Amino acid sequence: MRAMSDLFSKAQPSEDYSAKDIEVLEGLEPVRRRPGMYIGGTDERALHHLVVEVLDNAMDEAVAGYASRIDLTLHEDGSVSVRDNGRGIPIDSHPKFPTKSALEVILTTLHSGAKFGGDSYKTSGGLHGVGLSVVNALSERLRVEISVNREVWCQDYAQGHPLTPLEKKGTSPHRRGTYIIFSPDPHIFGEGNRFKPATLYKIARSKAYLFKGVTIHWQCPENMCDGIPSQAVFHFPGGISDYLKETLGDTPLATPTLFEGEAHFTEGEGRIEWAMAWPLEQEGFCTSYCNTVLTPEGGTHENGLRQAIVKGLRAYGDRVGNKKAAQLMAEDCLGGASCILSVFLRNPQFQGQTKEKLVSSDASRLIESSLKDHFDHWLTANPEAAHSLLDHVIFQMEERFRRKQAKEVSRASATRKLRLPGKLVDCSIESAAGTEIFLVEGDSAGGTAKPARDRKTQAILPLRGKILNVASATVDKMRGNQEIADMILALGCGAGKECDPKKLRYERVIIMTDADVDGAHIASLLMTFFFQQMRPIVEGGYLYLAQPPLYRLTQGGKSIYAQDDAHRERLLATEFKGPKKVEISRFKGLGEMPASQLKETTMDPQKRVLQRVLIPSHLDGKDITIFVDDLMGRNPEKRFTYIQQNAQFVRDLDV
Repeated sequence: MRAMSDLFSKAQPSEDYSAKDIEVLEGLEPVRRRPGMYIGGTDERALHHLVVEVLDNAMDEAVAGYASRIDLTLHEDGSVSVRDNGRGIPIDSHPKFPTKSALEVILTTLHSGAKFGGDSYKTSGGLHGVGLSVVNALSERLRVEISVNREVWCQDYAQGHPLTPLEKKGTSPHRRGTYIIFSPDPHIFGEGNRFKPATLYKIARSKAYLFKGVTIHWQCPENMCDGIPSQAVFHFPGGISDYLKETLGDTPLATPTLFEGEAHFTEGEGRIEWAMAWPLEQEGFCTSYCNTVLTPEGGTHENGLRQAIVKGLRAYGDRVGNKKAAQLMAEDCLGGASCILSVFLRNPQFQGQTKEKLVSSDASRLIESSLKDHFDHWLTANPEAAHSLLDHVIFQMEERFRRKQAKEVSRASATRKLRLPGKLVDCSIESAAGTEIFLVEGDSAGGTAKPARDRKTQAILPLRGKILNVASATVDKMRGNQEIADMILALGCGAGKECDPKKLRYERVIIMTDADVDGAHIASLLMTFFFQQMRPIVEGGYLYLAQPPLYRLTQGGKSIYAQDDAHRERLLATEFKGPKKVEISRFKGLGEMPASQLKETTMDPQKRVLQRVLIPSHLDGKDITIFVDDLMGRNPEKRFTYIQQNAQFVRDLDV
């Protein structure tokens, strides 16, 4: 205690600290001292945020039903103007400040405006009453013109201070609304930091998409256009649906139509508009707005959207008997989706003045309840789209599981040598060049193939019976299947989106099954696995089918092998003549063949015949996915339809 007392007694202030050191910032001086508190900084993004603040005020007039046209213009001197045909900012004296007009109060006083309560604006983007005053404070010059009651009133400002009183400048019988032109202060933003025409053009275009009833006119000098139109008119009757369609262009989608619409909340004031699609070949995005204000960091409205979509897809999966759907998560359903969400709320709460994130606690519940009903109806009314979408998001879910599994394997591999399946009989050379792995049916066939192989270049992996049909199995079953796990481990190239042919441990992967119907079924199951889980291996031409014989025909010292019944009959008619009897031996399976015969007929590269498995050039990724699902998926009606449509093409069928 004494030591502590000594410590404090020795700590003397370096100089006096009193009330005179307390500085009080008045008016808009805090904005100029600390602009980052109000617009997030002084960089290019913050500079353009000034335009957004002014444009948002005009958009609020449009959304409230008082304006239909907004003009956004970039001028030769680098200034920007925004004009609307709304009601115009009030110019009469303010009750609390009788010597000032309401216009001057709004432009020079923080937290002043018509959006804190009352019915002037039911929904608005400007909520804190600081937007226009901040723009004024950070502008080198600002001029405002108000056209109301056929009169035009003007006032000039500099760095937040009025240079002139509010003055009547004439009459305008046909004009109404607010016109603001301003130049950012170079002392705040730097001499070289100027407005970018392309950025302003994009801002104007996106705002027009957000409200169907507004038309925005864009203009800038031709010598400043930098690759964008010098003049443009933005008006989109379809709203954000038009925006999404134009953004996606011809991108293939998981569903033939967008999930789009609008709805009023079942409780409280406000409404929601949305447009969603699920692209197949590009990354998705989610762009959200609240009261036409962009919320790049998302918030509670996006949470409500996620909950509605996930619960809707889970419920639909349960109705159609797809057990996999119960495991769907938000990242599966929306991770690859392209979505534009626009909500209009009575009193939204944002995180910070820049409004980058919505934090209204009730927004999530309101949006989820309103959106989910419409999503359920859309799924029910569009069964083909619903089925396709469910397959798409389940595929995304399976990819998520595979990525997780791959990370676990990579972490384990970092601490120990490469682990290979216990049944794998590997080849001796380490490089992939010239090597091949035979996936054989059962331990018995594996036992015959081992002595028949070339130890240097040929590896054998026995598989137990018929492997899992991955086209109809749940993710849990696939993850827990030992045969699939052994194949993935032995091939070493990963599965799903992680599949990389460059990491394949062998130059050829050869499916070697019995020559009978059961063997063909097992080969079909294996090909389904490769199509769904290792498609790059198929596309790269690494997958083959071995061609073991089903019969051995012997007459005297002459022996010929037949692939199937039809081949046997052709050989009997053409190759064997004379009175001697032809002995026909039918192989029960690869395990019943002597190793020497298996090598001679199926495994010796000098004598064998292989069929390479390829995807037809006229089929794209989506077509082959549908084809495999029709033949191997859970829906037997699709297989029956395929058989009916293609039965006429069957030849040499042994009945």
